Amino acid sequence: MASRSFEGFPARPRLVFMGTPEFAVPTLRSILDDGYPVAAVVTQPDRPQGRGRKVMHSPVKRMALERQIPVLQPERASAVDFCGQVRALAPDLIIVVAFGQILKKTLLDIPGWGAVNIHASLLPKLRGAAPIQWAVMNGETLTGLTVMRMDEGMDTGPILLQEEVPILRDETAGRLHDRLSVMAGELMVRALKAMAEGRVQERPQNSGEATYAPKTEEHMGLVGWSRPGKKVVDLIRALDPKPGAYTLWKGQKLKLFSSTLIDAERRGGIPGRVRGERDGYVVVETGQGTVGIGELQLPGKKRLLARDFLRGAPIPEGTMFAGHLTSATEP
Repeated sequence: MASRSFEGFPARPRLVFMGTPEFAVPTLRSILDDGYPVAAVVTQPDRPQGRGRKVMHSPVKRMALERQIPVLQPERASAVDFCGQVRALAPDLIIVVAFGQILKKTLLDIPGWGAVNIHASLLPKLRGAAPIQWAVMNGETLTGLTVMRMDEGMDTGPILLQEEVPILRDETAGRLHDRLSVMAGELMVRALKAMAEGRVQERPQNSGEATYAPKTEEHMGLVGWSRPGKKVVDLIRALDPKPGAYTLWKGQKLKLFSSTLIDAERRGGIPGRVRGERDGYVVVETGQGTVGIGELQLPGKKRLLARDFLRGAPIPEGTMFAGHLTSATEP
């Protein structure tokens, strides 16, 4: 898509909002609270969820219904009939936050000012479905948010606004997700105001610097204890809360959460050997250093603090956790 000027962009553009999960809710809330007119909210169709497979509304749909905003739920967002519905709404701009479908040019070109998206990384780094998890898994100390104009590529559109965000020590992907989702709402409102005031300068992404963040899968979570402790901690943090990193213990998958690096340099241990409990952590040796596990979960059981877990399921010092390093766990 060619670069566009924002000269004449309205102070109160008529919006269509597209989003589905909890991450998108603060952005919808922020633009509504700031008085922007939202002609409709578009979200994924209701799906069965949870163990009971009960059909549930998406978090974005629940917010829209609370605010009495019309909701559209297309199976395919670029289908001709749905594009006709959006065209009839006459939006100035489409805002997309974690909608969950690839959007085609036929839809993106309907509004006079196109479509903008918030992505949870400093593009062109970490394009794709799981930028938060991969930022943590890669051991990054800095990530951020990018507001970009959408094109048909995967997070390839020109950048409108960015904000850097530090990743805190021992911060899990889940906690970082929650922080970024709130900040995304604030950033989108700032972006809309800056566009109306002519303070946004589009810049193309440098695709030569692009990295990618594919969806995380459960098989990625098996901990390779022969890796350095820092890598083990980063993997556990990245998959916390879902899908969860795990080790093998007594023939079961034991999920591991709330990890911390206790000693980065210690050598001579046996990878996967438990050294006991210290300061609320189960301490485990790795290929280099030792790590602490603050919460654990057995199949079908609740996630518990280490001390509570050990009261019901003791893990004696010297216990060996099983695991192996596979290419799937390499960041």
